[in-house]
Amino acid sequence: MPDGKVYKQGWSPDDVGWEKFDASKVEPWMLAAIKAAALVEFNAPDYVTYLKRIFKDAGEETIASIEEWGREESQHGQSLGRWAEMADPGFKLDETFARFHRGYRPAHFASADEISVRGSRRGEMIARCVVESGTSSYYSAIKDAANEPVLKEIAGRIAADEFRHYRLFFETLQKQDEPDLPFWKRLLVAVGRITESDDDELAYAYYCATVPADQEASTPYNRAEIAKAAYNTSLRIYRRRHIRKLTQMVARAVGVNPQGALTRLAEALLWRMLRVRAGFLGVTADTTA
Repeated sequence: MPDGKVYKQGWSPDDVGWEKFDASKVEPWMLAAIKAAALVEFNAPDYVTYLKRIFKDAGEETIASIEEWGREESQHGQSLGRWAEMADPGFKLDETFARFHRGYRPAHFASADEISVRGSRRGEMIARCVVESGTSSYYSAIKDAANEPVLKEIAGRIAADEFRHYRLFFETLQKQDEPDLPFWKRLLVAVGRITESDDDELAYAYYCATVPADQEASTPYNRAEIAKAAYNTSLRIYRRRHIRKLTQMVARAVGVNPQGALTRLAEALLWRMLRVRAGFLGVTADTTA
């Protein structure tokens, strides 16, 4: 059950109660998920560079907000990585991240293009809202599912940050002086970003997190197989209430009533899809609300 504790902005790794770490409560499948999450979060500087290029003339306040977002995301990676190193002394965040970063470099990060890959700044902010909806719900789910007390605290702190990040990007979306996007285009951006959850970033992070560098030759990267393993782990974490919150946040970003019938239908369909896929993968999906 969720503990209901909400953490304030402005924390640092020094605020975490590391002394409460209990190795006996570390679960291998959860450890794999945390290692992968640490790599993705630690990759924030590339996103910051990209967003600052897209919003370069949006004003100092927007640029400062993007930079602060990036610092907090990197801190998430540091905190998760430190926990993973405690849980598995053989794991080294810096070394594993360097390997991940060499292998994952999407084209829009390397490009000098000043137009968002979503077609507009509004589209970019909708996509960012979708991502923050997912991360906020994911870390809330980890907090609720974790047995290890330090991980539970870290996940709670990150979940609160991610919700604030969603609000930041939602407010930035509203401030844009571009013409508003028609509903169908907003929906297309959101659905497109959701489907990218199966892209190489998450899969390759999971690969680097679970396959040591000296085993790459014997266990080469297979995106389909690794993505399946990563998805399998996620299915063990999510509960219905997390999916409900996720769909409500995405609905608000695309201009749909978060409490309306369409949002409830989307939640039911997504939850049903997750449970069907869980059954296909042989995972026991928790039906807890």
